[in-house]
Amino acid sequence: MARRDGTLLSPSQRLAWLRLIRTENVGPQTFRQLINREGSAEAAIAALPAINQRLGRTTRIPSISEAEDELAALDAMGGRMVGSGEPDYPPLLRFISGAPPLVSIIGGDDLELLRTVGIVGARNASTAGQKMTRLLAQDLGDARYVVVSGLARGIDAAAHQASLRTGTVAVLAGGLDRIYPEENLPLAQQIVAEGGMLLSEMPLGWEPRARDFPRRNRLVSGLSLGVVVVEAAKRSGSLITARLALEQNREVFAVPGSPLDPRAEGGNALIQQGARLITSAADIIEVLATADPSRETLFEPDWLPEIDILDDRPPSLDDRERLLGALSVTPVAVDDLISGLGLPVGTVQTLLLELDLDGRIEWSSGQLLALRF
Repeated sequence: MARRDGTLLSPSQRLAWLRLIRTENVGPQTFRQLINREGSAEAAIAALPAINQRLGRTTRIPSISEAEDELAALDAMGGRMVGSGEPDYPPLLRFISGAPPLVSIIGGDDLELLRTVGIVGARNASTAGQKMTRLLAQDLGDARYVVVSGLARGIDAAAHQASLRTGTVAVLAGGLDRIYPEENLPLAQQIVAEGGMLLSEMPLGWEPRARDFPRRNRLVSGLSLGVVVVEAAKRSGSLITARLALEQNREVFAVPGSPLDPRAEGGNALIQQGARLITSAADIIEVLATADPSRETLFEPDWLPEIDILDDRPPSLDDRERLLGALSVTPVAVDDLISGLGLPVGTVQTLLLELDLDGRIEWSSGQLLALRF
């Protein structure tokens, strides 16, 4: 894997990171805010009981032995847990909003993850759609691009199968020991046997739920320089992946299809909205040839105030009510929220952290947040 810069976590740091990210309602955004506020994962874990006491709730934090058990079980599977600052962390994933602090990986030691293309599409793919997918994946692989997809039926499976020889990454919505759909277990095993990679941010034993697939999709696009939609209905996970790719400043490509086929509606709509129409892998390669995989300035960072501007004044109930009154189910930029409320940045950060731990808000695109439905 290229770009092997970074610093390894110590064994104690890895355990603390794992315990923190596995704590209820601690997602990637909350993880980073807690560490930014407290200075380390260990300190964040120590601070959580007091935060929860203010919220009038309890949050179970996994024990050290539970974290050790997960790492041991992953190691027994031939896998490894990689932190976001470590050399083996997928480099393009570092640039997305809400990047997972830790990912579980099996295989893929020699993959070039700076040259990646996501291919997604319908589960009930047509014969023509699967054929097109295989052609694209094979030609992209021959051009030394790694193909990324989500191991679903249809287009995903065709993309993985066609790129076994040249390299592929399968991103899972559940734990690495919970392959979904189960019929693709032999394909997952073959991916690893051929030098490809399985990747997940979820714990071992986690059965994927409906809400986990959009989370998985953001990793498919985040791992990729560009995403190709082969077939997709108007409302589909593939279009979610395309939208996430746009939010992450990645290229979006779509294969045109017959207006008479519902599976082509999504791709055709993307083209109407500005996605690049493609008819061969050459169209993709031409665009990605000038892509700069270290485009940090193009990617919007997660909202993390600097420690030295934090106001340690404890938020009041009135502050909390003012913040809740300013939020709705419509996403709003954090900076706009702060300027509108007129509260100190540190007070707002503390309140948002508490609301996040209480499961009241959700983040999108790094800087936007909204009340949960």
